[in-house]
Amino acid sequence: MSGGPQDENGKPDRDETEGWESMAEESEKSLAVNPELEAALREASEAIDEDGHVKRPERSTADDFSDEEVERMAGQLVENRDKYVRLLADFDNFRRRAHKDRQDVILYGHENLVKDLLSTVDNLDRAIEHAHQSDGGDLASLLQGVELVQRELYAVLAQHEVHVIDAEGSQFDPSLHEAMAHVQDESAAPNSVIEVLQKGYQLRDRLLRPARVVVAKSPADGEMTE
Repeated sequence: MSGGPQDENGKPDRDETEGWESMAEESEKSLAVNPELEAALREASEAIDEDGHVKRPERSTADDFSDEEVERMAGQLVENRDKYVRLLADFDNFRRRAHKDRQDVILYGHENLVKDLLSTVDNLDRAIEHAHQSDGGDLASLLQGVELVQRELYAVLAQHEVHVIDAEGSQFDPSLHEAMAHVQDESAAPNSVIEVLQKGYQLRDRLLRPARVVVAKSPADGEMTE
């Protein structure tokens, strides 16, 4: 029995073969094929002639295949060809799904962070509304409300592995700090951070923003500068 579609003469259906060839060409345009898979598909294509018949191998008369063997191999070849073309289509579908997943990460990857920040935004809105209602007279309550929002905000950032860079008093590190000025300060160690002008942040071990700092310099450094 032949393993693939046949015409009324028991030969592989040419229309079906051409359909596979068209499908293979479309898949190959949209997907980088594995070299081994591409070689196997090319070998299968070369084994079929223009009429959709299996090319008989060049052998001596004693080694010729019987007609039944040829038909069996033809069916197996068509079946394998169909399997490889379907595999190409599966790879193309996988590529499309991976592309969509990547786009979703780009567009919605920060969704959880935004959700966690919404309650903080609500509290900030309440603090501002309370300040308007009191005409700015209850500054102590406004300050407490803002400080509460700040604590909640830092808690949300920490929940998402975002941390403030602890810069003040540490040695200047160009991978974490950005020096905005150098000031002589005998009470501080040379090349240490004596003031933080803007906080820096890290996402786990990745730098989001360096801390902008003022760095201490020794008197000798000042003399060299002059």
